[in-house]
Amino acid sequence: MEPEVQRVRNAFLSGRSRPLRFRLQQLEALRRMVLEREKDILAAIASDLCKSEFNAYSQEVVTILGEIDLVLEKLPEWVTAEPAKKNLLTMLDEAYVQPEPLGVVLIIGAWNYPLVLTIQPLIGAIAAGNAVILKPSELSENTAKILAKLLPQYLDKDLYVVVNGGVEETTELLKQRFDYILYTGSTAVGKIVMTAAAKHLTPVTLELGGKSPCYIDKDCDLDVACRRITWGKYLNCGQTCIAPDYVLCEPSLQNQIVQKIKETVKEFYGENVKESPDYERIINLRHFKRILSLLKGQKIAFGGETDEATRYIAPTVLTDVDPETNVMQEEIFGPILPIVPVKNADEAIKFINEREKPLAIYVFSNNNKLIKRMIDSTSSGGVTVNDVIMHFMLSSLPFGGVGSSGMGAYHGKYSFDTFSHQRPCLLKTLKREGANKLRYPPNSQSKVDWTKFFLLKRFSKGKFGLLLLAFLGIVAAVLVKAGYY
Repeated sequence: MEPEVQRVRNAFLSGRSRPLRFRLQQLEALRRMVLEREKDILAAIASDLCKSEFNAYSQEVVTILGEIDLVLEKLPEWVTAEPAKKNLLTMLDEAYVQPEPLGVVLIIGAWNYPLVLTIQPLIGAIAAGNAVILKPSELSENTAKILAKLLPQYLDKDLYVVVNGGVEETTELLKQRFDYILYTGSTAVGKIVMTAAAKHLTPVTLELGGKSPCYIDKDCDLDVACRRITWGKYLNCGQTCIAPDYVLCEPSLQNQIVQKIKETVKEFYGENVKESPDYERIINLRHFKRILSLLKGQKIAFGGETDEATRYIAPTVLTDVDPETNVMQEEIFGPILPIVPVKNADEAIKFINEREKPLAIYVFSNNNKLIKRMIDSTSSGGVTVNDVIMHFMLSSLPFGGVGSSGMGAYHGKYSFDTFSHQRPCLLKTLKREGANKLRYPPNSQSKVDWTKFFLLKRFSKGKFGLLLLAFLGIVAAVLVKAGYY
């Protein structure tokens, strides 16, 4: 693995990934790959997750195309150096912040959305001028294979390399030194990635998960709320890191919620959910059995049907769930929705805050004061009010976790920033040396006083303030040159 990483590093050190024109060409080539090989990509995703082509396109391909289009439009602006504010001592110098690529980036993708969660961070890394080693999840085997086949046909083969394999290959990769690592997956593996990165002082973005709560207030449109929750919970058979993991509501709402979700499931997937082309399957037998074990001892309000041969688990709702049972101890990552009754919003806030910080919090209410209180009194990677998951779709919002749900963020400009070093630059001239007497030994009280004035004094931004600033600068220069202190 070391020679492969070194080959990519040598390609980066050649400098060809840095020019704006090259970055744009690579992004355009990536876009062309998605468009020209759309059928192959959709077929691979469908094979991995039993996902219809319609769902694969709307859940993954559209997001990738939208992200590329945004970056192609905005990248010339993003790569431009940003002028920095100056003080009296540097008013005649040039000061700016220049984004520069970090170097060789490792991106470890996830299996649940194997295209988006691998290619979307790649877009940001290319935009920032980096070289990339891409490690798709081995669980979504067909998508991993198609990416390994297609990417070298469209992108620079030395700068952007796909490495396939399982735990052994990933472990070997993590032994190498990278300049940045972005990992999407479980908290347990996230800790392994962070430990490996620490050996080389490599910064990381960890996109993890957690139990994202969904609070339903009595003052809301239950029909709309349950429709949106049903969509978000059973999307991709519940295998979505920001799916609503469980519902918090007052006891009086529980039966209504169950009934409305049941009706919506029928509307979405028909009488026989198992036959619906819009309902996926669990990724493998190990996850199937793990999810099944969470149902033990629970009160199933509806659903609960399973078929091990096809890894099918029906949309399921649990009621009167005890917070101490297994289903509330880990991220479910499957089509099971527990309902935990709480007395009111205050108890819901307390319940959320007693647990690890989630990747998302969802609040359904018409009460703006309650919504603000829920947001202000809790912490999470993101918040969506009166809907679920949709904050992920907005590129102007950073996507990422906090605490055990992750660190760092990406999407849109935030991806570019994640994979860039904001390099401060101050350009001075070798002239005007007299002004530097302030900082050269020997020191004196007058020098300290003048330094305080130059560094600490604030002026208004109006014309008078600017004129006064210029005048004082001239006076100071004269005083320094005359050697008055």
